[in-house]
Amino acid sequence: MNLKKDERTCLFIDGSSLYSTSRGLGFDVDYKKLLDFFTSKTHVIRAYYYAAILDTEDYSPLKPLTDWLSYNGYFLVTKPAREFTDSTGKRRVKGNMEIEIAVDMMEMAPHIDHAILFSGDSDFRRVVEAVQRQGTRVSVVSSMRSTPPLIGDDLRRQADNFLELATIAGNFTRRQQTENQRPRVGTSSPVRHPADQMSEPDEDEDDEGQIL
Repeated sequence: MNLKKDERTCLFIDGSSLYSTSRGLGFDVDYKKLLDFFTSKTHVIRAYYYAAILDTEDYSPLKPLTDWLSYNGYFLVTKPAREFTDSTGKRRVKGNMEIEIAVDMMEMAPHIDHAILFSGDSDFRRVVEAVQRQGTRVSVVSSMRSTPPLIGDDLRRQADNFLELATIAGNFTRRQQTENQRPRVGTSSPVRHPADQMSEPDEDEDDEGQIL
């Protein structure tokens, strides 16, 4: 993985991207174990987590996760998501965090040796290049093993190092469980993405509520 203990490292986690990738591979992320894993391998000075939150009057299922992250070593970056109905009549939630991630990467680059980006979006290629010009090494965490692959070729070629999520997942993820296997209320369970707390969509509405 080419992680060095003496490097000042910063994690930039696109929450929606990591959730989609891990779910596509059949895993649930345990965010405590994720942070523990990277801090055991390198000198993590900050771990950013980015999330777009739908601003409604109802209680948001994101709140338990965002509250936990903000009290347990993560630097939380959020913004309001926008809800709309697409051409097929399905409800969609749009909340792109690319600008926020790019700005923070550029601001942190002079202060760190290594940036680890959890996203496979090729739109990040230019900011990765700009960060590298400041002398900062950049690794990208995504997957080639998903169908389709979720890492853009341009981004993978630009990055100094590509970390296959499926390869390192055993350090901070667990297999998704069936309904009968899920722990009962009161038993311990890993910290997971809030989308797992939402009710499952109908079979013909798989895409409803997806954050784009």
